[in-house]
Amino acid sequence: MQIPLRTPDISRARRKELLLFQKRAGLRFKRLENLDLAFCHRSFVHETSADISNNETLEFLGDSVIGMTVADYLIRLLPDRSEGDLARIKAHVVSEDTLADIALKLAVDSVVHLGRGEEASGGRKKRTLLCDCFEALVGALYLDSGYGKAAKFILKNINSPVDLVLADRHRKDYKTLLQELVQKRFHSYPKYVLDHKSGPDHQKTFWMTVQINGENYGPGKGANKKSAEQEAARSAYEEMTT
Repeated sequence: MQIPLRTPDISRARRKELLLFQKRAGLRFKRLENLDLAFCHRSFVHETSADISNNETLEFLGDSVIGMTVADYLIRLLPDRSEGDLARIKAHVVSEDTLADIALKLAVDSVVHLGRGEEASGGRKKRTLLCDCFEALVGALYLDSGYGKAAKFILKNINSPVDLVLADRHRKDYKTLLQELVQKRFHSYPKYVLDHKSGPDHQKTFWMTVQINGENYGPGKGANKKSAEQEAARSAYEEMTT
């Protein structure tokens, strides 16, 4: 069944940008409109008069395709690992940080369509936005060319992150590490609390504290609550393990 997505019209200048992106990324879309839609952030769609979809449906689809592809790859690569080990490796490989890094490597930040407010607040370098765009790119490729082409593209880009995880040289997910430590040591869970926030609405800074067994750690600072929680978790984990 055809998924009802309204793709944008592509100008001559935009076509050149997309063709250059394709060449850099090693892709070949049958319809460039599908590729362009992957880069239509909702902030852009809200400000344009054109009747087009944003990239969130493609993001949802791409997230599932990435998850299935990575799971299948890891089972074949590491057939003797436990389900728990495979789940932890997969979580690192499909994490926001990893996918944002891949998006930056592909120069997704240079082709994403943003609204004026999102552009002004540094949206091109926001890790959540870049991760979402990479997932949307995979979703668009899946719709355009099928699962085989999408899986090949994913595997080409995750080899290095998998190698880093297996060599224990990856960026650590401190929230997961801290939760495992607290469960083992205190048989409880960390609790994250918003300490305060500052800055204008389009460029907030969040400060989060993590509470563990009656003690407060942090606060951690970040551009959103998720990144601030990671910083608070890192502070707590390092203090509790040194």
